[in-house]
Amino acid sequence: MQRIALGVSFNGRAYDGWQSQSSGNTVQDKLESALASFCAVSRVNTLCAGRTDAGVHGLMQVVHFDTPLQRDAYAWVRGTNSFLPPDIAVQWAQAVPAGFHARASALARRYAYVLLESPVRPSVDNGQVGWVFRPLSLEAMQAAAALLLGEHDFTSFRASQCQAHTPVKSMRRIEIARRGAYWRFEFEANAFLHHMIRNIMGCLIAIGSGNRPPDWMAEVLAARSRDAAAPTFAPDGLYFLGPVYDAQWGLPQRTPAFDWLP
Repeated sequence: MQRIALGVSFNGRAYDGWQSQSSGNTVQDKLESALASFCAVSRVNTLCAGRTDAGVHGLMQVVHFDTPLQRDAYAWVRGTNSFLPPDIAVQWAQAVPAGFHARASALARRYAYVLLESPVRPSVDNGQVGWVFRPLSLEAMQAAAALLLGEHDFTSFRASQCQAHTPVKSMRRIEIARRGAYWRFEFEANAFLHHMIRNIMGCLIAIGSGNRPPDWMAEVLAARSRDAAAPTFAPDGLYFLGPVYDAQWGLPQRTPAFDWLP
């Protein structure tokens, strides 16, 4: 028996999130079905680095599974992809020690939110970017984002259905940049709560558009109440960039899709 790790990218528009559901219409369901077909077995069970919601995309979800089959890395990639729909693809495969765990071995998780600032709604990139029609202030959003760095109780940004054991998380990095009409927000933390980034985005946009001052973010954080924050922002522009692992595992940190994302 050997353990295989896969890096998986996907466009989440057509799916009910990552985690397997009775509908069978999740990214995990499609991946496990493809793996079972390639392995010629009834079922393959995978464990992922981090779950994503319906409509959220993934540039490098990492999963692992155990199998008695011996295949080279190239075969796992090409073979599994031959059974996957066109909006899901295995980017890489690698044999890993039995001590590796896609979720437990992750030191941090990374997300990006891509936002279009335009008087006109998205068209060719519909479903792939969020949208705001009011001008945004970089300085105001950066000042507000800085208040979220470090270890905090993020209850104000937590969905009611969140199953995390604790709302206390450590936000390691938030970067905001603009290229043309597109904004890119990058987040890195040890872990994230359900809807945490989308709720933070709602607050950042309220601040960036001038509806709230930057220090309002500190008030929201201190309130520890979901009612204190802005409404949950759309999932369209949210991308799971993947987990961060210790170098000892020798796993890729990015895929070609990283270079496409604005």
